[in-house]
Amino acid sequence: MDKTEEMKLAREPIVRIGRGVLATALVVAIAACGGGKDSADAGSGDPGSGGPTPPVVATDAPTKTQASRFLAQATMGPTAAEIDRLSTMSYATWFDEQFAKAQTLHRLYINQATADAAAVGGQVSEVNFFDSWWSQALAGDDQLRQRAAFALSEIFVISFANATLQAQPRGVASYYDMLAERAFGNFRDLLDGVTYHPMMGVYLTHLKNQKEDATTGRVPDLNFAREVTQLFTIGQYKLNADGTTVMGANGRPTLAYSSADLDGLSQVFTGLSWYAGPNLTDRTSARFFGGNANLERDWRPMQDYNQYAPNTSFHSVSAKTFWQTTIAPQTTPDTVGDVKLALDTLFNNPNVGPFIGKQLIQRLVSSNPSPAYVARVAAAFDNNGSGVRGDMKAVWKAILLDPEARAVGTSTSAGKLREPVLRLAHLLRAFNAVSKSGRYTGIGLTDDPATRLNQTPMFAPTVFNFFRPGYVPSGAGLAQSGLVAPEMQLTHELSVAGYMNYIRTWTQLDANRDIQHDYAAELALAATPADLVERMNLLLFGGTMPEALRAQIVAAVTSRAIPAPVLPPAAPASSASAPAPAPTPTNQAQIDAAKRDRVYLAVFLSMAAPDYLIQK
Repeated sequence: MDKTEEMKLAREPIVRIGRGVLATALVVAIAACGGGKDSADAGSGDPGSGGPTPPVVATDAPTKTQASRFLAQATMGPTAAEIDRLSTMSYATWFDEQFAKAQTLHRLYINQATADAAAVGGQVSEVNFFDSWWSQALAGDDQLRQRAAFALSEIFVISFANATLQAQPRGVASYYDMLAERAFGNFRDLLDGVTYHPMMGVYLTHLKNQKEDATTGRVPDLNFAREVTQLFTIGQYKLNADGTTVMGANGRPTLAYSSADLDGLSQVFTGLSWYAGPNLTDRTSARFFGGNANLERDWRPMQDYNQYAPNTSFHSVSAKTFWQTTIAPQTTPDTVGDVKLALDTLFNNPNVGPFIGKQLIQRLVSSNPSPAYVARVAAAFDNNGSGVRGDMKAVWKAILLDPEARAVGTSTSAGKLREPVLRLAHLLRAFNAVSKSGRYTGIGLTDDPATRLNQTPMFAPTVFNFFRPGYVPSGAGLAQSGLVAPEMQLTHELSVAGYMNYIRTWTQLDANRDIQHDYAAELALAATPADLVERMNLLLFGGTMPEALRAQIVAAVTSRAIPAPVLPPAAPASSASAPAPAPTPTNQAQIDAAKRDRVYLAVFLSMAAPDYLIQK
């Protein structure tokens, strides 16, 4: 599709895109977009090559375009007010402010929604969580926490796609709260929170996991042991400090773990089940298997069942071996001690820094960070500068303040495809969306690829997230170039057309919606298309809009004529000394409609352009 066709599509009642034209265009655009491995754009000192060096932390205030681009990476989307504010301070000051922001709990929103629903004979569902999620994503003051929690939720995945979790909106809300709370703590504590949360226990089936039984042939459930290893900590292959794979003598990647390691871990993660209460005797066999439920068990951490009550010895006491670590056979089960040792072992594995660091870079900044970028982030994970391993504040700073993050890329591996959910959040935040009810209702489930976004927060189809970090789309030579484009796993004919149609409805104002955005500043610029498009460049592109695209959108906006004002007949001269107010044109409604039309077109063409869809 050429740009002229894009302009025409914006005028149609419904956008129709056939044969995957834009999906193909996106693959081509990704292959042609800038930055990363060539490192010509990465700033002084060639940060794309060589060993780790300290990130360049700007002490001066960024320009407005620099602030906008930073906020697109570090928040759910820049606003004009936050761009202005950040341009008066250093990044370091902004981080300090964000780390100090208080957290708002989604669980409390669900509690209130539950009470409200009960008052009218209803009940809550996952939609109530989506309302809460959007309320914080769009209006939350702790924007770095919002962005960090969303990134973590795509690594430590649980999902409403699981039928059991669909019935547990408060539990899922509390899991997300846990990710947000521990996003600014230590990664080791984050591992604890993930491991012991009952919703993860349900999702990866280590809740109610029982020890082996030679008589019946039962063996412990392997699910969580496998995923905490492969997805949450060290990955499948041994890594160098820069995230590159360690190759064996046979020329193949070296495995980071064996099936025996997973067998040993599976024995560790036995004996955990629902929160039963504060007393050891509360942990009965009935509660282990789900009966006699404590009212807070959906959000309280799982507890160990170590024969505190009759018939509750569910934890393995056999010898457990993993990564040259052995837990000796026990006479008294010690679930908590065994889990601690297992998580400590995983946490201290040298793979964790590069494995997790690279994925977080991919979620915030670039699909294809250079090895040196990964190495610098991994070094920050290994040591925050004060000898502390796993300090997540140091990790977020290292990711977002790295020279590769702060420079606009010009080579073949910079940037990333914006996730569909983040595109909508960016749009609504850029234009100051607020909720009439205060509850941010009306977005809800957005995973239908034909009519919405093909993505909904906390609704990933599998534990592997919406897309895999190593996904390579066909075409455009990405595989031959050694490049990946994870978000392209959501991009196909149907999802591109669905996104275009759905986002078009959001570019237009609708008084019937609960969520209302504000185009006052844009309407004031409608008479001067170049200024209007430059505002799109600032708010949506962070100053990276190509000149060709700018000229095309300016031309399209200019083609929408604004009627000349038609003034009413002049009133008879008055003897009063005060001048009469300027008369309102009789065609003011048509003038206002034409200005809105220009704004709608500028916003839609910006949001639909491949140059926007690829965050640079």
